[in-house]
Amino acid sequence: MKVLITGNMGYVGSSLVRYLKKNNEDINIVGFDTGFFAHSITGSSDVPERYLSSQIFGDTREFPDEILKGVDAVVHLAAVSNDPMGKQFEAVTREINRDASVNLAKKCAAAGVKNFVFASSCSMYGEGSGAPKVETDITNPLTAYAKSKIGTEDDLNASNLGEMICTNLRFATACGMSDRLRLDLVLNDFVAGAIVDKKITILSDGSPWRPLIDVEDMARAINWACVRSEDVGGRVLSVNTGSNISNYQVRDFAEMVSAQIPRCTISLNTDAVPDKRSYRVDFSLFEKLAPDHTPKVSLENSIQRLIEGFDKMNFNNSNYRNSSYMRLNILKALQSGGKIDSDLRWKS
Repeated sequence: MKVLITGNMGYVGSSLVRYLKKNNEDINIVGFDTGFFAHSITGSSDVPERYLSSQIFGDTREFPDEILKGVDAVVHLAAVSNDPMGKQFEAVTREINRDASVNLAKKCAAAGVKNFVFASSCSMYGEGSGAPKVETDITNPLTAYAKSKIGTEDDLNASNLGEMICTNLRFATACGMSDRLRLDLVLNDFVAGAIVDKKITILSDGSPWRPLIDVEDMARAINWACVRSEDVGGRVLSVNTGSNISNYQVRDFAEMVSAQIPRCTISLNTDAVPDKRSYRVDFSLFEKLAPDHTPKVSLENSIQRLIEGFDKMNFNNSNYRNSSYMRLNILKALQSGGKIDSDLRWKS
């Protein structure tokens, strides 16, 4: 099987490459990435790209058709990847996350790619009060990032993709250790703060709901989607991807982090403006369709793996929120250094 991964040099992609290589015989993996975060290796003595047959650098907005020749599955991770970046680069987020994604899917269909896997997000449920959200519920995206994800799904559903199987994995909030660790993710941030400051700072009152999924379990789900057949969910499928036991309020997983790190305190901002991004999600459809690929890494295990990873890194940066562990900071540094322009394109 030949698999092409866009955004392979990011937080999820770095873990995915290792997982696919370990769990699939005779797999041929090609990476396609801008390289913005290539230097952000954390806690690893080698680079995950050594498991690739080739690494191609490029922008999905100018995707070269010829590299799709002979590809069986495309995993599309490349994106402006969170709310802060989406706010800073709102127009570009639409251009990269939605327009380029749909164009890539059409190119894949034309090239005879069998499976197209789109990394979507449960964040599209936004302000989601009431019962856990199922795939047929009305979405309520509150940010440019979330809007780009449901917009892409809508466009893919409306497109003629021929015989290609398209799977939109609506992932829960990512967490866990990676060869290119991000700390602009809520659980990862909590563990970092607990380690260096013995304090978890919650910027809200702790009441918002979030489902979580470890990066290894994201890779497990992607592996399934790469070979999914039409009789399992239909030709175009949008599916909540996570576990029903992974819905927590923010203060709950702060307490779980505190339980594993002695003498750690929790600080709540009870005066904060309410965070409207609060939703519980029903993952029953995913459990039904992919029973052998449902999450296996518990939240406690994700926390423990982060602790072990930080220890391996000798992590002691109490100013990490202003560091390159936050992806927006890397983009700002590249921009201020004249390396990329305001449209997130390399200048040279």
